[in-house]
Amino acid sequence: MTLERFFVADIARMTSARTKRVSSWDRSGKNSDWIGVAPGETRTLAEIDGPGCITHFYFTMINPDILDFRETVLRMFWDREQTPSVEVPLGDFFCAGNCLVRRFTSLMMTVNLGAGISRNSGFNCYFPMPFAGGARIELENQSRRPLGGPHGALWYHIEYEQHDSPPDEDIGRFHAQWRRESLTASVDPDNANVCLWDGANLDGAGNYVILEAEGRGHLAGILLNVDNVAGGWYGEGDDMIFIDGEKWPPSLHGTGTEEVFGGGACPDAEYAGPYTGFHLVENRDGKKFFGRNSMYRWYIHDPVRFQKSIKATIEHGHANNFENDYSSVAYWYQREPHAEFPQLPPPAGRIPVFPPEFHDAHRKIEALTVALHEVRVDPDKRALVPDEDYQHIRELMSRANEAFDEQNYLVADGHLTEAAGILGKHLPVDVQDVPNEG
Repeated sequence: MTLERFFVADIARMTSARTKRVSSWDRSGKNSDWIGVAPGETRTLAEIDGPGCITHFYFTMINPDILDFRETVLRMFWDREQTPSVEVPLGDFFCAGNCLVRRFTSLMMTVNLGAGISRNSGFNCYFPMPFAGGARIELENQSRRPLGGPHGALWYHIEYEQHDSPPDEDIGRFHAQWRRESLTASVDPDNANVCLWDGANLDGAGNYVILEAEGRGHLAGILLNVDNVAGGWYGEGDDMIFIDGEKWPPSLHGTGTEEVFGGGACPDAEYAGPYTGFHLVENRDGKKFFGRNSMYRWYIHDPVRFQKSIKATIEHGHANNFENDYSSVAYWYQREPHAEFPQLPPPAGRIPVFPPEFHDAHRKIEALTVALHEVRVDPDKRALVPDEDYQHIRELMSRANEAFDEQNYLVADGHLTEAAGILGKHLPVDVQDVPNEG
């Protein structure tokens, strides 16, 4: 088996592989084709025996909570390993950086539009994921809410092939890892957040680290998220990738952040291509570059190969003088065993930078989500809430979620206060009695 068969040039080749799928289809034959993941629960999405290769991973949720994308953790295990080769917040794995979804099309990841609701999107991953002795994919809901909105619903497909024999020895295993530094520290406080200052970086020591890995393999892609809370053009930072323990200057030294992701100078509009994209550029409050930004680079034609180790880094501002919220996902292939991953921060350490009014409104939507879930699963409570009021509450929560996406947190708060008032006529609900996750 070789990975070349996953590209167009090899589509006509016949093999003995068997195509399979694991999905959330309703085993009763009815139409409840989703799963729920309760607060604190870990659900196994796929448990596959023998040799094979995952070829496509899809999921969608109807009106999920905005923090579901960071508070849910996706893990993948190959060949019965004890530690995961993939450990990434669910949204970031599919390029929804900082909990803000953008629809885009690329070769390895695609996010497609759903109907009506702002967060109703279809997420698709096309990285091939080979294995010899089995595969396990799981989701852990580390939030205080059911995953996937008030009804706690997630639909998924995982397509894969079963093979007669294990992959060739030169086939690596797929890995993905999430990191964050918030906020990055300026190496010169007197010149913090000054664009085009005249500082110098001659060792790369203060760079943001995207990946450190040991073994033999190659980097296949990166997602970089920059919440530009400092304002101004942040992207003078060069990428520097150190191969097999080399000293500065590295084998791969770039000329600026936008060059890594295929852009022209200082991109202030969103774009997405097969291999590169700035698929999220907020320009918040009418200010260029301010706010949340996400960008991807797939190293498909030009994988960054290493024989012993790799350290992929990027400057935060020229010579590391900008103080912003950086997070990232590295996607790579390597032979096992892999080095120990950095410990994934708890949910509070993964939440994006939000203003206080976000947290005030989010406490309400979290409490209402839990309350509506109890109404749905408890027949006695469901009988107390008239259908008209129940549907009205759901509509108000949908409007609140749309306001969250547009960062109109005070508008969201108004919708949620109204919804709490309606539910409170029938059942006790305290929208303030939820710990502040911020």
